[in-house]
Amino acid sequence: MTAGEIATHLLGSCSSLEQFEAYMFGSALRGIGEDVDILVVGPSGDALLQLKRELRAAGEFLPLHVLYMLPSEERRTDFVARQKCVPLGRLMTAIES
Repeated sequence: MTAGEIATHLLGSCSSLEQFEAYMFGSALRGIGEDVDILVVGPSGDALLQLKRELRAAGEFLPLHVLYMLPSEERRTDFVARQKCVPLGRLMTAIES
C-alpha cells in the first residue's frame, strides 16, 4: 500500500481520528521501509482509548507503529516539524487528485 492508501484506509476506518491530529512520518512516506510510522496528537482519556481500539482493528494487517502525544508534548519537542510529519488528510487528498 502507498502512504496515501494507508492514510485513506485509516481515516475511513477510525472515526475517532476526527478528534485528533494524525500524521505519517518516516520511511513509509518515501515508499521504502517495512513499517508505517503514525503520530497521533490529542487528548488522553476515553477518546484516546476508543481511537486505540479502532487503530488496532484498522491496522491488523499493517505494520503500524503509532506514537501518541499530548499537544503540549508535541509543542515542547517540535516533533512534527523535526520529523517532517505529513497530515494523513493531506496524504489522502494527494491520491484523490
